[in-house]
Amino acid sequence: MGHIMYGSEMSLFSGKARAYLRWKGVEFTEIAPTPAIMKSEIIANIGWPVVPVIKLDTGAYVQDTADIIDVFERRDSTRPVMPGAPVQNFVSYLIQLFADEWLTLPAMHYRWNHNEEWIYTQFGANAAPDASPEEQYEAGKQVGARFHGFVPMLGVTDATIPGIEQAYEQFLADFSTHLEIYPYVFGHRASFADFGLIGPLYAHQYRDKYSGELMKRVAPRVANWVERVIAGDGKDGDLIPDDAIPETLLPILKVQMAEQIPALSATNDLFGTWAETAEPLSEVPRGFDMIPFTTGGHSGQCAARSFPLYRLQDALDAYALLHPDDKARADALLDEIGGGALKTFKLKARLTRRNYKLALA
Repeated sequence: MGHIMYGSEMSLFSGKARAYLRWKGVEFTEIAPTPAIMKSEIIANIGWPVVPVIKLDTGAYVQDTADIIDVFERRDSTRPVMPGAPVQNFVSYLIQLFADEWLTLPAMHYRWNHNEEWIYTQFGANAAPDASPEEQYEAGKQVGARFHGFVPMLGVTDATIPGIEQAYEQFLADFSTHLEIYPYVFGHRASFADFGLIGPLYAHQYRDKYSGELMKRVAPRVANWVERVIAGDGKDGDLIPDDAIPETLLPILKVQMAEQIPALSATNDLFGTWAETAEPLSEVPRGFDMIPFTTGGHSGQCAARSFPLYRLQDALDAYALLHPDDKARADALLDEIGGGALKTFKLKARLTRRNYKLALA
């Protein structure tokens, strides 16, 4: 039995897993999660409706994209996905944190405020492939209702939408400038950071109708990068030597430090309050209370989601493992991008994944 990926072209994280598997040269079959498959394969084995899910050739199931990458990296250490240089590794985890948990703001905004009718047809074709277009549309609305309901909790409101769009278009401009010099994030081959970014930039921002037209019009270099990464290209070529972080990434990292880290700090405080009275090894709630945030110069409220803290933990772990000389270079980078708060950032409790859910370690 070969590997099976239960995933969808419309799914942000399916794109991340798909691009990595193609780049790694993993042979797999992708199966769209119809309602029947969602019930019999995913909910029955994972416990909740989610994609992507990999069913390995051993019969074991793997769900989170970082876990999927880790499984196949352990199986095949040739051409590792991580750059291997310590500060580049640290920044790779920062970029994954930014892509997985902050670029979801524009990804969800553009999908549900610019592409809503179109995406219903896509969900419906996936859920009911043999139905009429009208039936598919109605099926798509049923599937999409759950995802659409997340939008206000992410902080996408009339007050913040101008800032979300400004920040996203600035990201496209900054990433385009980087791609003028390097075809991938860390040089001339794809690596972990590219697969972080491909999630929101492929399924939502490149593939959805309105946002895809926008990307191709204002950031054709980014659209070209998306096409190459989702195809699994970038297998050969050298990474930037001497563990250097290209200057062209600094504007993106500065935005992350200014916008995302304060939200994570507020989330960490609420997480700590919850953890004080939680039973050991408890499952962690998906969210806590609402917190303030700012993006693109516009402020609002969003849910304090717990999973971004888990992605942050990966970055903090990489930072903690740095040898003194490497740490001095990482500290200089953090100072330059306004990320001094990360030097002393401590999660209120350690996190892990248990039974495919976030839990106290």
